[in-house]
Amino acid sequence: MASANPIQMQKSLKDLDYPASTDQIVEHAQQHGADENILSGLRKLPKDRTFDGPNAVSEAFSKV
Repeated sequence: MASANPIQMQKSLKDLDYPASTDQIVEHAQQHGADENILSGLRKLPKDRTFDGPNAVSEAFSKV
C-alpha cells in the first residue's frame, strides 16, 4: 500500500470546523473525496482526542 500524502490529507479536510473528533474528521474526509490511504490513516488517529486545528491533525497523522 502506498503511504498517505499529508498534503492530500489536509486538502480533504478543507473547511472542516474545529475542534473535531476523529470520527468527524474521517466523515468529513470521506465526504470530500479522500482516497483509501488517507482514510485509513485518519481512522488510526486517537479516538479519545479532539483536534483543535489542522496542525494537530497533521502532527497526529504523521505518527500513525
